[in-house]
Amino acid sequence: MFAAARSAFSIASRNGVRVAPNARSLAAFQTADKHTLVLVRHGESTWNLENKFTGWVDVPLSPKGHEEVIEAGKLIKEAGIVPNVAFTSLQKRAIRTLWHVLEQTDLMWIPVTKAWQLNERHYGALQGLDKQQTVDKHGKEKVLIWRRSYDVPPPTVDRSSEHHPGNDPRYAGFDFPDEWTESLKTTLERVTPYYEQNIVPELKAGKDVIIAAHGNSLRALVKHLDNIGEDVIAELNIPTGTPLVYELDDDLKPIKQEGAFSPLSGRYLGDQDAIRARIEGVKNQTK
Repeated sequence: MFAAARSAFSIASRNGVRVAPNARSLAAFQTADKHTLVLVRHGESTWNLENKFTGWVDVPLSPKGHEEVIEAGKLIKEAGIVPNVAFTSLQKRAIRTLWHVLEQTDLMWIPVTKAWQLNERHYGALQGLDKQQTVDKHGKEKVLIWRRSYDVPPPTVDRSSEHHPGNDPRYAGFDFPDEWTESLKTTLERVTPYYEQNIVPELKAGKDVIIAAHGNSLRALVKHLDNIGEDVIAELNIPTGTPLVYELDDDLKPIKQEGAFSPLSGRYLGDQDAIRARIEGVKNQTK
């Protein structure tokens, strides 16, 4: 069936992603290329701009962040990718990112699921603190461990803190520990089961999926998809507002795309030099 669908029309290539040449061939294109997963980290937030640890604090996009994700939506549409379902976190910077992308792709009508399991990593007692001032106080090595290590979390917050999720009505009904913080490892332990239980069935059903989420929840997901080692994932940065497109085989294993940034199999859409610069910007937040 897939071979017949592919022979019905030619597939153009743009930014390393197969593209339907016209709207009439779109249905056949999506049938032939049924396992497409698009990941988008939210655009720059106001606290990204202010260089603060954000975590689960619900801050909005900055003006630049809005521009980034509007452009992300345009790139997805230009690539001929038409998601059928969408997932995002419970945080408005990711929700707003998804809205912009769906508006630019004329897909605001598709089903959207919001889940706390796709939230950013909770930074515990670091939330709201200036990153560089935290380095000045605790030292670069300690903060680097908190930020980038795989399994060492920052200091916790308890239920007396405004940053404990038990004090936020959106998490009512969820049983969080009295002391709360997360490492990338514990973030992965909530992201991966959610992906397997809720997103994989959509992909297996032949639907193209878009996820708008956060730097660390998406790092956890790509670690799972690409089987990236703990030492390597510690150095991986996901740029804001940049579509990352995975093509998955029938076993939902990533197909390595030309031009992918190692160790990823998926490929970023857009100006590749600008994307590298954006990745370096994330890396240097606590330089």
